[in-house]
Amino acid sequence: MATTEKQKMASGVNGRCGGRLSLDNINPAVRRAEYAVRGELAVTAEVIRAELQDPEKRHKWPFDKIINCNIGNPQQLGQKPLSFLRQVSALVDCPELLDNKEAAALFPQDAMERAGELLASIGNVGAYSHSQGVPLIRKSVARFIHERDGHAASPETIFLTDGASTGVKNILQMLVTHPKVGFMIPIPQYPLYSATVTLIDGVAVPYYMDENSDWCLHVNDLQTQLDKARSEGTEVRALCVINPGNPTGNVLTHQNMKDILTLCARENLILLADEVYQTNVYYPSERPWYSFKRVLMDMGKEVEGVQLFSLHSISKGMVGECGRRGGYFEVTGVDPEVVKEFYKLASISLCPNVLGQVAVDVMVRPPKPGDTSYNTYMQEYQDVYDSLKRRSILIHEALNTMAGITCNRAQGAMYVFAKVDFPKSFLSHAESQCKSPDLIYALELLKATGVCVVPGSGFGQVQGTFHIRSTFLPPEDEFKAFVGRIETFHRDWWAKWSGK
Repeated sequence: MATTEKQKMASGVNGRCGGRLSLDNINPAVRRAEYAVRGELAVTAEVIRAELQDPEKRHKWPFDKIINCNIGNPQQLGQKPLSFLRQVSALVDCPELLDNKEAAALFPQDAMERAGELLASIGNVGAYSHSQGVPLIRKSVARFIHERDGHAASPETIFLTDGASTGVKNILQMLVTHPKVGFMIPIPQYPLYSATVTLIDGVAVPYYMDENSDWCLHVNDLQTQLDKARSEGTEVRALCVINPGNPTGNVLTHQNMKDILTLCARENLILLADEVYQTNVYYPSERPWYSFKRVLMDMGKEVEGVQLFSLHSISKGMVGECGRRGGYFEVTGVDPEVVKEFYKLASISLCPNVLGQVAVDVMVRPPKPGDTSYNTYMQEYQDVYDSLKRRSILIHEALNTMAGITCNRAQGAMYVFAKVDFPKSFLSHAESQCKSPDLIYALELLKATGVCVVPGSGFGQVQGTFHIRSTFLPPEDEFKAFVGRIETFHRDWWAKWSGK
């Protein structure tokens, strides 16, 4: 077959080394990767947002703003930052304030002391830090883990990161040795996992959460999916668990976690525990949250040899500092020589964001009783928590009153994953459009109300079922109006399609 001029250009023929970039000659893994929470819905929302700001185009839309419920970005939707964290951040960023008498009247004493302590260890926040993270802050994280779990942690096996996402990418990247390495990921799942596995040329091995049992994880299903993947030639190396769940909002039971660890021990699976929502637990007496590190250590010899990676972040919880990009992962049960390779991988990026590291220190070492800022911090923290719980109840109750929609209660995290039983006429319409029904529904919701959610097809779902994922992050004083937009749209939409 004759080589076309376009193909020559792309392949570098005619002496043009590498050729001009086109979709034909970029990394195919990048083209295959999908990330639904920033996908078509989010892109469309940004186009509409721009038009709402244009006096000549804003009349096109029957609303005055976009409500981004497509991503867990608390402060974008008005969650107030914790004062102590911002005060410490301001002081480390502008250290001359520590010697300013007027500043001493504005900043609480404990914030100034913390900033001084951090600066003594960091030096200057504009400089690179240790590639693994500031040693003082890693010690703070180790102490936090010890106090949380009752088991010791070492600063040497803790890596500070630019949010938990960077940790996930580094861990998965380290585990791929050939294209048939597999990672077990939950369905529905946060698309960071499937996208990263695609980028590193691995194999995603799905296992299904049980919607009818509050999104429980059944170990028997895990075993079935594991055996199937191995029989097909996939070397399954790791199991990824998100607890509390995203997008499902579930919290695993203690027994469920023990069963998972037993499976990992028996099948020689590395466990990747995404625990970034560990403080977003709304019914702790009924469904308490445990770290996998604690359950692993408590089980002792029964699960001896399990290798565990545990991740946490400043982006979620009551901290909600997504844009500061801070987090960490802890390595448990891994060969020290391998830990050195993780350090090498971290050093390639020089260091994590230093102000993000500062925020990690505040997250794991908040003001304690007797400190100047303690009462304010606890009040702000509790106010955010209580409001999130109230909003989770409001959206759960509202969705369950809408025709064709069922929704499990959010036990944790900041999302609901609602099932929509679409009318047959709409399913036929979607098929004719060659699009997933939940994507079309979400686009129509966006264009009618300004509410941006994510279709369940972006997270994976049992075949033949359809969902939407929404955060419950809109401000509480606007929440009823936000829910009202969805209710009005859905009522009219359902009447249109159910009658056909």
